[in-house]
Amino acid sequence: MDQGGSEPGAATRPRFFGRRSGKPLRRTALGLIESLLPRLAIAIPTPGQRLDPVALFPEPVRAVWLEVGFGGGEHLAELAALHPDIGMIGSEVFRNGIASLLGHVERRALANVRLFPEDVRLLLPALPEASLERAFVLFPDPWPKARHAERRFVNPDNLDQLARLLRDGGELRVASDDPIYVAWAAERLDEHPAFVKLQVTTERAALPPDWPATRYEIKCLAGRQPTFFRYARRPRG
Repeated sequence: MDQGGSEPGAATRPRFFGRRSGKPLRRTALGLIESLLPRLAIAIPTPGQRLDPVALFPEPVRAVWLEVGFGGGEHLAELAALHPDIGMIGSEVFRNGIASLLGHVERRALANVRLFPEDVRLLLPALPEASLERAFVLFPDPWPKARHAERRFVNPDNLDQLARLLRDGGELRVASDDPIYVAWAAERLDEHPAFVKLQVTTERAALPPDWPATRYEIKCLAGRQPTFFRYARRPRG
């Protein structure tokens, strides 16, 4: 389902540093990109445009959740299957990851998934205040070098946007296995006035039951222990 308008000019785009493609896609994956993606993709909003996230889904949903950088889509697809009354929006620029999620959607006949196949920072300003119940930032690119720190997604500007979009009591979940990113995220989350800490743990067994593992988590680098963060949006006013 296409939503939004024509693509804004390059001057309006934030600079993007990540990969957009990897190994050549197989014929089946290419077929999904060509046939299924156009039906599920959210178009890049025009400057100043507002989208109603609930209206993106063909059936009524009680709330909308957003995953930033869904990787191979395992986490998003599992949540969509567990919560058919939730509208799941996934943002990812990596073409191979997009194809992977489309495969999950097709195999599991998921009707409550929509994709933004672009930099999520182009989507966030178009969503209304308090329009999301949960947001996920799981195993983002750590950009471990100090000179690249401004590229890390968990930063004050992006947290400001997520704080605007999450409803009161809404939950932000973050995870990383990179020690530099873990320390960075903990500091930025703790110092942000809109968020209150619910849980920080390295124990997967301590997580809520509806926190499925991502592909990256399953194949974490040897010797690295993921840290999982749960923060809630403080009540406004």
